[in-house]
Amino acid sequence: MTPKQVLQMIKDKGATSVDLKFMDLLGQWQHFSAPISEFHDESPFDEGLGFDGSSIRGWQSIDNSDMLVIPDPASAVMEPFTKEPTLTMLCDISDPITRADYSRDPRNVARKAEAYLKSTGIGDTAYFGPEPEFFIFNGIRYDTNQHSSYYYIESEEGAWNSGREGQNLGYKPRYKEGYFPVPPNDSLQDIRAEMVREMERVGIRVEKQHHEVATAGQAEIDMRFQPLVKMSDWLTWYKYICKNVAIRHGMTVTFMPKPIFGDNGSGMHTHQSIWKGETPLFAGSGYAGMSEMALHYIAGILHHAPALAAFTNPGTNSYRRLVPGFEAPINLAYSSRNRSAAVRIPMYSPSPKAKRIEVRFPDPTCNPYLAFSAMLMAGLDGIQRRLDPGQPLDKDIYALTPAELAEVPNMPPSLEAALDNLQRGHEFLLKGDVFTEDLIETWIDYKMSKEVSQTRLRPHPYEFALYFDA
Repeated sequence: MTPKQVLQMIKDKGATSVDLKFMDLLGQWQHFSAPISEFHDESPFDEGLGFDGSSIRGWQSIDNSDMLVIPDPASAVMEPFTKEPTLTMLCDISDPITRADYSRDPRNVARKAEAYLKSTGIGDTAYFGPEPEFFIFNGIRYDTNQHSSYYYIESEEGAWNSGREGQNLGYKPRYKEGYFPVPPNDSLQDIRAEMVREMERVGIRVEKQHHEVATAGQAEIDMRFQPLVKMSDWLTWYKYICKNVAIRHGMTVTFMPKPIFGDNGSGMHTHQSIWKGETPLFAGSGYAGMSEMALHYIAGILHHAPALAAFTNPGTNSYRRLVPGFEAPINLAYSSRNRSAAVRIPMYSPSPKAKRIEVRFPDPTCNPYLAFSAMLMAGLDGIQRRLDPGQPLDKDIYALTPAELAEVPNMPPSLEAALDNLQRGHEFLLKGDVFTEDLIETWIDYKMSKEVSQTRLRPHPYEFALYFDA
């Protein structure tokens, strides 16, 4: 869609305002709205609209805060959650003086990653297909202060509510048995279907939706794979839509990797492949029908996974999921069948077009623009350096001897360890100026000061059970 077509769409749809969305460094959408009078011509697409970036997380300081949003006309759709007819667009961020793309704008990082892939001559399109999991709860209460700390999840589906007094009709998915019962055990079919419908309204192609393994309303909606930037846009819409549809029904959605103790967490297995024109480059005659290029790409992912984790698993809660058990993909190995391996090669179809890898350790709290770009850069580094992924891990992980298990490296055990790995080994991200030292330094400083250190300062409720009577 061109700027001229967007202006015509505003008239045709009777829009009364234009909502401009952009992403902060941490991965949440920000927005402001402009009246239709600001879009009487195409100048906003060329000149942008100014705003103060000093309060956006991870962005400029107050002494250097003037910024521009540049609307992307190709992203224009009608906003699905406003009473007033509103056209919305995603935006890129630029400096008002130099007009250079802003280096800490996540969408700009993803655009540079796509450009870098083409510049290498390796391929021209990187396809990504994430599988985000999330929980749909009836309510949530939490607080932390100087003298107390707690959270309380309310879920009609929660297995822990089977003995609740009052009206209680049973039919609650047992722990680890939510994949995938029919209603009435699955009580959220209609809400997920409404989420799908809203996704389709903004142009997202959905392949399927279903209940996930955990009790208490764990869900998954799968999208058709797309190029890196477009899928990042889609995933951001996806999370926005899931949250707002839930609110319509007096419910709430969380993408936290591990909100419930003792049951499966929420991951985001991410399928990836590289194509050149109409040719899929990951199909070949090697292990599991993969090409030599694909195996080098896998090696790059595995080699850089300890640093990638800082972007793909960006919260302290991420590492409550990345522990042994629950099919946790902590083992830095690859396999065509072992779901505890960090990289799996799906075997659903022999078609060359279906050949791809599935990186299993990311979770849906990540900023998709940064996480997908970082994984692409790691894979390309593996191809360029012809890294060897080693032997596949095709054995049952639980059947391995302690000596065999000791030879398989693991994901970092904490966000602090992941950030340390990123600090010590991020040169692969700097190629093509895709990531900058400034962005990486800002990311590490923010995560350490606002998340790791703050979590470390506070006593954990379980510590009272362990130590109060010591």
